[in-house]
Amino acid sequence: MAGTNQTQVTEFVLLGFSYGQPFLFALFLAIYLATLLGNSAILILVSLDPHLHSPMYFFLSHLSCLDLCYSSVTVPKILANALRPQATISYEGCLVQMFLLMWCAGAECALLAVMAYDRFAAVCQPLRHGQALRHSACATAAAGCWLWGLLDSALHTLLAARLSFCGAAQLQHIFCDVPPLLGAACSDTRPNELALHVSNIFVAVSPFLLVVISYLCILATVLGMPLATSRHKAFSTCSAHLMVVTLYFVAANLNYNRPSSGYSPAADTLVSVLYCIIIPMLNPLVYSLRNQEVWGALRKAVRASATPG
Repeated sequence: MAGTNQTQVTEFVLLGFSYGQPFLFALFLAIYLATLLGNSAILILVSLDPHLHSPMYFFLSHLSCLDLCYSSVTVPKILANALRPQATISYEGCLVQMFLLMWCAGAECALLAVMAYDRFAAVCQPLRHGQALRHSACATAAAGCWLWGLLDSALHTLLAARLSFCGAAQLQHIFCDVPPLLGAACSDTRPNELALHVSNIFVAVSPFLLVVISYLCILATVLGMPLATSRHKAFSTCSAHLMVVTLYFVAANLNYNRPSSGYSPAADTLVSVLYCIIIPMLNPLVYSLRNQEVWGALRKAVRASATPG
């Protein structure tokens, strides 16, 4: 903005820590430990048990890796700031945190769509499933998800690095993300906002539509199953997956395409915490709680560790 006193920002003050620091520290520490335990267990079990060397668990291991990255990008800094009189983050640290967060977000959106297609192929086209999703195809799809998130994140970070900030640089949040940065900037943010809206179509809305279409096809196939036990098993698994996936996409969409009015900073922070801190903790439970193969692999691992010699 012309004529505005612009200064070189060296750090941001995070105003989301205005109260309840001891409670926030205990809460986020518990969430982080649960996230580390659950997702690390998935990674270890998938790598050790040959029965879990299938496309479904290959993609689940990548989801666990993403969730570990998601939480590790934000929560350790949140814990450190919760113990300080004033929560801050350096300018460079803010951009790095935002870059890694957006990378994880873009990659996870794409990966959830790939996982939904894998379930569609397994349920609706079981004879072609093994051929269509060979290991090389799975590896290519997973690499494509990571690359997709990287390119999206690089675009938003480059645009954010061009923003100017005036006076005291304060973010109405507990970590760095694109919307709080845009709210604190005093330069023209229209290119950033346009990039957010366009990428939302390709990075969030399109994958979500693919997820919905895949699960609708799965639902139609399940309804045609002759055995009630088969229908119940498929419903119980797919409904839990779809519930968490929908929650993730809705929260992410609200975070990056929030209404222009009637949306408080506290609600903004809550939505961000839901999709990038709470859901990474829930994913291991949702994808394995009713999964007998995962429980079987866990029991074998416990027995093997308890056996002497």
